Amino acid sequence: MGEVFSGRSAGPVVQAAEQADLARARAGDDAAFTRLVQPLRRELHAHCYRMLGSTHDADDALQDALLRAWRGLARFEGRGSLRSWLYVVATRTCLDVVGTRVRRAMPVDLGPASDHAVLGSAPPADVAWLGPYPDAGLDDGPAGPAAHYEQREAVELAFVAALQHLPANQRAALLLFDVLGFSSAEIATMMDTSATSVNSALARARKIVAEKVPGPAQQRALRQIGDARVREVVTRFTTALERGDADALVALLTEDVTWSMPPLPHWYRGLAAVTDFAVQVPLTRCPSWRHRPIGANGQPAVACYVGENPTAVHHAWSINVLTLRGDRITDITSFLGAEHFAPFGLPLSVP
Repeated sequence: MGEVFSGRSAGPVVQAAEQADLARARAGDDAAFTRLVQPLRRELHAHCYRMLGSTHDADDALQDALLRAWRGLARFEGRGSLRSWLYVVATRTCLDVVGTRVRRAMPVDLGPASDHAVLGSAPPADVAWLGPYPDAGLDDGPAGPAAHYEQREAVELAFVAALQHLPANQRAALLLFDVLGFSSAEIATMMDTSATSVNSALARARKIVAEKVPGPAQQRALRQIGDARVREVVTRFTTALERGDADALVALLTEDVTWSMPPLPHWYRGLAAVTDFAVQVPLTRCPSWRHRPIGANGQPAVACYVGENPTAVHHAWSINVLTLRGDRITDITSFLGAEHFAPFGLPLSVP
């Protein structure tokens, strides 16, 4: 980590105030170090999530990366931006994690869709699942002039799921080049390889991502229909669930809609299969629903709570990320489990 990189969106070389805090931090002032890294924590955390596919793994990786940066601060010479250097540390930390973990999966990775509701299935014990990401605080637009992806686009569920199919070096190269705007030469130095190897990894990574994410980005679709229409779709979705109204739910769905519920392995494709599942499970077997609209992975989402009856306390059940095509829902991903609620700042129960 002795090299320092300019970064496409880093701005000017370390300013006077940063230099003062940098000197204090090198002298052991942890408060000064906190001031230096605090403005960058959110984007570094998002980078770790893209690399690892889990908010909890991103928490651990970022904590480890900042500890490494604190201990190795003497190696940052100030010739480029602190932001770029921290991305070096965070990327190398994530590469270490990827090397020791199985890749994060989605139900679609495990087998074909089921054509009718499967009841009583148990989560497989040997699968690490992709998780949702709270998009509050994510910036709009690209990270820098050379970046190919918007910040919200780069945490969309389909994109992050596609990244998990890439080897670690390809994943890092794609994120550093297309999302963060580093040059091939900079990435080569970061990853102790050649620019030719980086360009080769980029080409292979882009091919796989294009195959896994063939459609347009959700950000484009959401802008086309507008915020008011998105809110209307979310409201109609939650109302249909709360009322157990299958017809109202089906009216919101595309013909090729999919519904998956990690960590359950079964998933459904097409109106007939999705309707059968909806009628068999959420619309009839869950006594009472409460919902809170949220944002996850740069997409409209809903936090679902289930209670024994309408007047009972409702407990955290799932984070549902919606993918839209026009003003219809083309994919519902229900991340089951109360552990997903804390990163969104949500309570574990509601009255």
